[in-house]
Amino acid sequence: MQTFLIIVPDGGMLFEPTGIADILTQANRLRSKDSPNSPYEVTITTTQRHRVVHGRSGLNLLADYRLEELDPTLPRDTVMITGRGNNEEEGEAVVAWMRRAAPNIRRIVSVCGGALLLAKAGLLDGRRATTHWRLLDELQAGFPQVCVEKGPIYVQDGDIWTSAGVSSGFDLTLALVEDDHGFTVAREVAQDLVMFLRRPGGQSQFSRFLLTQASVPGPIRDLQAWILENLAGDLSVEALAARVAMSPRNFTRVFTRETGTSPARFVEEVRLDAARQHLEQSNDKLEQIAMATGFGNSLNLRRVFERNLQLTPSDYRERFSARDMA
Repeated sequence: MQTFLIIVPDGGMLFEPTGIADILTQANRLRSKDSPNSPYEVTITTTQRHRVVHGRSGLNLLADYRLEELDPTLPRDTVMITGRGNNEEEGEAVVAWMRRAAPNIRRIVSVCGGALLLAKAGLLDGRRATTHWRLLDELQAGFPQVCVEKGPIYVQDGDIWTSAGVSSGFDLTLALVEDDHGFTVAREVAQDLVMFLRRPGGQSQFSRFLLTQASVPGPIRDLQAWILENLAGDLSVEALAARVAMSPRNFTRVFTRETGTSPARFVEEVRLDAARQHLEQSNDKLEQIAMATGFGNSLNLRRVFERNLQLTPSDYRERFSARDMA
């Protein structure tokens, strides 16, 4: 059996560990006999002495073991931490156990705030990692030796996998299933559980459009929606101002007030977001992507990527393309 230990701190969202356990159990059902890896043996543990994990919703989960009952020196295939807990004492207990256990674990995984515990244990030093978007700055400020990725919903760096918050742990778990048992099994699990194997938003944690959507319904919000459908068109300030019957100066002022960003910056960000999705989910050539997303040519596309993401489009595709595209 392939051991899969899930450490569940108190006070989190219980659908994360239970959903992950269900995905792994479904993979066991669908796994082919000639799979290179054995089925998962899923175990849930907690720092709580009574083994009861209190969920944020008021529901409770009975864990299989207390963390202190588990020998950290035993070999394990995968250990996943689904959060950082409600208090520092609990977090320290997980950190201490992980420091001792890490040399004996084949693959270490975190969901949401669990990345902060891995970082505190020193396991993310010099590695790329991510966490929930609300915790990204905290992770970077507290652990400057970690290369924090602010866009992806999950990141793999060698034998350590980290994911963003909440349901992104499901995306990561499907990726683990694919890594262990192949694309076909992962796809069948996703189909049976009515999940996306590749969510439509690609690898991005959140759409920049949602962050900069106009605060009130009206011409500016309607214009933003139109921009998303016409990325390859003329999206200059003058053209956009004319579309909403404003002078360029007044349009820029109103747009910035309602969205918190300038028209030019908004256009660049949504074009960049679209280009990222093309790179993640297609094998289109860079010139095709540049034309489709309004950058005109691959040189402009490269400049925007390097300025905003410190990566070339080719490097971005290599890191974040769907696993079956690699």
